[in-house]
Amino acid sequence: MSDSISDDGDCTDGSVRTDFSDDRTAVTEAEVEALVKGICFKTGPPRTLGVEVEWLVHGLRRPQLPVTPERLEAAYAALRTVPLDSALTVEPGGQLELSSPPAASLMECVGTVSADLDAVRKVLAEQDLGLVGVGHDPWHAPRRFLREPRYDAMESCLDRTGTAGRHMMCSSASVQVCLDAGHEEPGPLGYTRRWWLAHQLGPVLVAAFANSPLVGHRPTGWVSTRQLLWMEIGAGRAGAPALDGDPRTAWARHVLDAPVMCVRRDGGPWEVPEGLTFRAWTRSGTPAPPTGADLAYHLTTLFPPVRPRGHLELRMIDAQPGDDGWIVPLAVTTALFDDPEAAETAYRTVKPLAERAGPQPAPHNPLWLDAARTGLRDPELHEAAVACFTAALEALPRIGATPEVIDAVTTYRDRYVLRGRCPADDLLDGVRGTAGRAHGKDISA
Repeated sequence: MSDSISDDGDCTDGSVRTDFSDDRTAVTEAEVEALVKGICFKTGPPRTLGVEVEWLVHGLRRPQLPVTPERLEAAYAALRTVPLDSALTVEPGGQLELSSPPAASLMECVGTVSADLDAVRKVLAEQDLGLVGVGHDPWHAPRRFLREPRYDAMESCLDRTGTAGRHMMCSSASVQVCLDAGHEEPGPLGYTRRWWLAHQLGPVLVAAFANSPLVGHRPTGWVSTRQLLWMEIGAGRAGAPALDGDPRTAWARHVLDAPVMCVRRDGGPWEVPEGLTFRAWTRSGTPAPPTGADLAYHLTTLFPPVRPRGHLELRMIDAQPGDDGWIVPLAVTTALFDDPEAAETAYRTVKPLAERAGPQPAPHNPLWLDAARTGLRDPELHEAAVACFTAALEALPRIGATPEVIDAVTTYRDRYVLRGRCPADDLLDGVRGTAGRAHGKDISA
């Protein structure tokens, strides 16, 4: 039970909990590899799932106006008194994130998060604030709400590659679906297959749920600007390892070869080294040998599209419009991974797309770029999305989805997928004056 808000969401040292996060013992290169292999992929038959839903917080009556830090502070103070089953955290720009506890079924997860969101919305409405589901803030420039050493260091590090990091930290929101890694045996529910499928299905999910075409109230030319910004912070920080080997080994090597974002200190600003990988840190021991706690923190500073945290965290889906829009990507993704028949169909559907992606890891390959730029206007991604939604709809009754959830997925398929559209197209229609209220509220005005 979480009865308070903590400032340790997606971008902080609270996003990964491991059994070495408080270990102050120095770790060697070999120990790092062993720890990562043992912690980040916990295998077994898929039994639980979860979701992390991020939201922008805007004024209910005039969302185009920035919300002052004082109003956010007052609202979040009120939320600290609300008992929730999900963990409620604050992102650097003041976005809110609810992270569900592990659920034994899709409907348990939906029920828990829906009830918590109702409670959060009620408190925010008393402050004339509301939650907005969109992948990138369409109006406001990035503005940091949280002022802490870790965010100062993160901002300094990410600024080296341009402004994308500030947008990612302060202006973006997503739906992150969390699934068990899978069991050791080969087949549709094995962890090797699920790891591969997560990366190859990822572009289809990006395209089908793209919902961030605007920055500064202007079209960017991308239906998922959020995905573009993640790509722009660099392969070392936001890239995936190659998929041509054992997932555990590939991820452990990726962790070791990834750049260190910062070296924490008990007092004063944190050091932000340039060009120092974790592998090099273990070898040099400078400025001090890295510890297990440093490794745990390092893992939280890597933002690949699929992050192994014991389970698999799929991070590529934009926040969705409407109060309950997040349920559709959760339901579709869960069905395609946890129902064996649907998982096999999804595997066969996206396998031809892997050739188009080429050898470059996600998300910095042509397929991911096309998904973020054009969405389901791409004929191959459109065809794949139709096949995957069809398989998911067939599977949802088998995994216990209610008629209401099935209807929501069916409606989304008919409104968007079959027509080669995504929620970003509604926002673009609003800017062009053709369908300004397609999101249920006129956020494009």
